Amino acid sequence: MLGQSSNLDLRLIRVFLAVVEAGGITAAQATLNVGQSTISTQLSTLETRLGYRLCERGRSGFRLTARGEQFMESARKLLGALDTFSAEARSMGRTLVGTLNLGLIGHAPVNANARISQAIDRFRQRDESVHFNVSVRPPGELETLLLDGKIHMAIGYFWHRMPALDYTTIFHETQLAYAGKGHPLFSHSGAIPPDEALTHTWAWRSYPLPEAAGSPAERPVTAVADNMEAVAMLVLSGRHLGYLPEHFAAPYVAQGLLAPLAPEAMRYDVPFDMVVRRDARRSDLLTAFIADMKAAHA
Repeated sequence: MLGQSSNLDLRLIRVFLAVVEAGGITAAQATLNVGQSTISTQLSTLETRLGYRLCERGRSGFRLTARGEQFMESARKLLGALDTFSAEARSMGRTLVGTLNLGLIGHAPVNANARISQAIDRFRQRDESVHFNVSVRPPGELETLLLDGKIHMAIGYFWHRMPALDYTTIFHETQLAYAGKGHPLFSHSGAIPPDEALTHTWAWRSYPLPEAAGSPAERPVTAVADNMEAVAMLVLSGRHLGYLPEHFAAPYVAQGLLAPLAPEAMRYDVPFDMVVRRDARRSDLLTAFIADMKAAHA
């Protein structure tokens, strides 16, 4: 019977699990990089130490016994616990330990993403053992995830202010009005009078845009969309005018598919915020990353 565990015991257990996962001794040879006879000997040694048979193996194929099924479950739990122990042991003594869940809205300007990357780089220079989880979601969903405690920080454009959340503006995104190729204003864009642009049909956002110049009521809006990709599709049709982030529209402009109507007159800036819960106490991990975000955007 098995008494105290040893390195040999753990090695034999890993061999057993490798055979189970491969579906047999022959199939496990490539994984274990040893011959069939060696694997058979190792399984026999483990069974001898246990005092019972783990599997049937031979011409009829590979099959776990009832005790083998039970041992397999226990072995997996053991190795999983060992992996957790090893990770925790490596983290002991670190100043910052844990998981940091971040939420982004996506399609941010390149320089903005670069600043976030700089913040992560600064954070990684700390005495830490932290796992990052990064997800991309719409603004409203990010705020809900923050309130539910499922993410620690959100970065994006948020058109309202929830009392339970703390918003800090870290950069601005410029939005310009565009016409698509084929639109009557496309050929002489660049200095279109705003009044003339308001006589044409527009594509607008389905959510509020407090910073936008004017309102949907001031222009004939015949299409709405809840994201910039959809607005771009409508503008590219040549049947609608619309506002798009300057960095997002740049590749279409370079290909001659979009043109800004009046870059100086028809533009507005959108604030992008770093958002966290307005809790009385924040973890050292989150506090450190907030400081690094502010330093990267200083």
